[in-house]
Amino acid sequence: MSVIETTPSREGLPLLVIPNCVPVMVKAFRELLPEFDGICRVRLFTDTMLDEEVLARRMKGADAVIVVGFHVGDDLLRTMSQTVRCIAFGGTGVDNYVNLEQAKEYGIRICNIVHYGDAAVAEHAIALLMEITRRVGEMNADMHEGVWHPLDGMELYGKTMGIVGFGGIGQWVARIARGFGMNIKVWSRHPHEEAMRELQAASVESIHDLFASSDVVSLHLAYNRNTRGIVTADDLDALRAGSILINTARAELIEAGSLAKRLEKGDIYAGLDVFDREPMPEVDPLRVVPGTILTPHAAWCTDTAVRNAVRQCIDSVRGFYTGEATNVVV
Repeated sequence: MSVIETTPSREGLPLLVIPNCVPVMVKAFRELLPEFDGICRVRLFTDTMLDEEVLARRMKGADAVIVVGFHVGDDLLRTMSQTVRCIAFGGTGVDNYVNLEQAKEYGIRICNIVHYGDAAVAEHAIALLMEITRRVGEMNADMHEGVWHPLDGMELYGKTMGIVGFGGIGQWVARIARGFGMNIKVWSRHPHEEAMRELQAASVESIHDLFASSDVVSLHLAYNRNTRGIVTADDLDALRAGSILINTARAELIEAGSLAKRLEKGDIYAGLDVFDREPMPEVDPLRVVPGTILTPHAAWCTDTAVRNAVRQCIDSVRGFYTGEATNVVV
């Protein structure tokens, strides 16, 4: 662990603390920290830390905090509220990372980041899909072991891509899928009429109908109290044999425990980048059920998306100090 500080001697300036950092974001933060010169002091901790007591100590005396990769529980938020008046989250769906009503009562501004990695996440969703349908990684491993064994695959041309949620990422996935010659079906809580026309997408009445009529289903809903468990065991049972489920959104969108049970039947496939517990425990049924491709919540990890995320965090805090409102949730 190392600590990067800017102008630590200027104690008259307010203090911004980044108490925990994802390794891939450290470089981008370091490059942009000079933008706070004359506005505030900055204290950046470059390690990944989840211990609330340690985090609380690191944030002591901070006026603003950038939160990356950890939940702010009610007790931690209460401690932070003694001095903190702005929290900028390095993610979009913040209401499951912090109690927004409690933050509002404390007078803490909450900011998020939006559309920072739409293309990155969409491309990763398609990468998971391609690994399932063409098994490139599996054949590559065989080739490096000296095994020449072509594996059969599945063509995507003419198949139906069902998309749950049709915001920025969902629309990117649809564009790529259209490029493969796939038909697009969409279930969305919000109308996106222009994008639906552009992508020749058909709307369906329910998630269940989408699961029952698609060859591939990709989840792209924001996670909140209204979408928790929105995909039920009954929906998963509607998947036809040979169907593929892709989830680069949030694991909690799926009814707890139901996906592993569905995959145990061995007749569908899943490409997953998100899990109920992260990091994923060593003992987890999703590690051993058949037909799964797993990645460690990496869909957003591209150079462009990382810099976009850091850029928005910086802008949100600068706005707080300069009297502007940038990506304010509450």
